[in-house]
Amino acid sequence: MSDQNRKYNVAVAGATGAVGGAMLEVLERVNFPVNELRLLASERSVGMKLKFKDKEIAVGLLSKDAFNAIDIALFSAGAARSLEFAPAAAAAGAVVIDNSSAFRMDVDIPLVVPEVNQHAIAQYTNRGIIANPNCSTIQMLVALKPIHDKAGIKRIVVSTYQAVSGTGAKAIAELEAQVKAYTAGEPVQKNVYPHQIAFNCLPHIDSFLENGYTKEEMKMVNETRKIFEDPSIGVTATTVRVPVFYGHSESINIETDKKISAAAVKELLATAPGVKVVDDPGLSIYPLALDCAGKFETLVGRIREDQSIENGINLWVVADNILKGAALNTVQIAEIVARDYL
Repeated sequence: MSDQNRKYNVAVAGATGAVGGAMLEVLERVNFPVNELRLLASERSVGMKLKFKDKEIAVGLLSKDAFNAIDIALFSAGAARSLEFAPAAAAAGAVVIDNSSAFRMDVDIPLVVPEVNQHAIAQYTNRGIIANPNCSTIQMLVALKPIHDKAGIKRIVVSTYQAVSGTGAKAIAELEAQVKAYTAGEPVQKNVYPHQIAFNCLPHIDSFLENGYTKEEMKMVNETRKIFEDPSIGVTATTVRVPVFYGHSESINIETDKKISAAAVKELLATAPGVKVVDDPGLSIYPLALDCAGKFETLVGRIREDQSIENGINLWVVADNILKGAALNTVQIAEIVARDYL
C-alpha cells in the first residue's frame, strides 16, 4: 500500500488530443495526487501551453527518453506511437496505462475496466503496461458485470450507435460542416467517412474483416471474453456511426444461465459501481446521448425481459465515450495503481 500523502510524477502522451485533454480534466476533477505533470506530444505541438489547476504547462516532445522519473504514464497518442514509446516508458520505470488498441489482446498485458476486473491490474508487472479497452466495450461491461455475477451471461447481442467524436476532431468538424451545408441547400462534402454522416447512420466502424465483421465489432467480442475471463461467452456486435457529437448508445440483449427478472436487474444496477439507472419510460425517462456528456456514470435504462427467449434481458446503455470510454477509465486505473501498487 502506498503512502496516502505521496504525490506522483505523471506523464500524458498525446496531451493535445481530445482524449489527452480530457485526461487532464479528469485528473483535476478527481484531485489526483500529481507532483510533476509532464505533457508530451508530437513535434508540431511542442511549446503549446495547456492549463492544469490554474497553471500553464508547456508541451514537450514525445520521445523514448521523455519518461525519466515518471511514476505513471497515460498514453492516448494512437497505437503506432504506443507501440514505439510505451515500452520505453515502462523500461524507464513508469507504469503505462495505454488507451490505444496496441496491447489490448496481448496475453501478458491486463485489459482493465476498474468496476469489472480491477484484480487484473496486478499483472502490470509483466511488462509495465496496462491496456484500456475499447470505448464501446467499457460501457457495456460496466452495465453487464453485476448481472453476469448474479445470473451468468451466456450470450450477448449488441448494436451500438456511436458518436463521431470517437473518430476524432476532424469527424466532429465534418458533421458540423455537413449539417450547415445540408440545411443551406449547399453540396455536402465528405472526407472522413465514406458516406455523408449528417442525417444518416453508417453501419461501418473501422475496417471490414474476412468474416464480414468490422474490427470495432470484433474488438467488442474479443475484449469482452478477455475482461470477463470467459472464452465461452457468445458475443455478436453491429457497430454503427450516428450523427451525434458525444456519447455512445448501445442496445444490448443478453441471455443468462439463470432466470433473472427485470426488477432484479434494476435493483442490482441501482447500487452497481459506475452505473446510474435512468428508467421511467412512462415519463419518457431513459438514457440519452445528450444527457451523458460530461458525466462519469454509465447510464442504463429500458430494462425489460426479452419476450422471445426464456432467460433474456434487454438494456439501453449510454456513456460519454471520451470520459468513461477513454480518459476516465484510464485515470481510474491510475488511481488504483497509485493506491495499491506504488
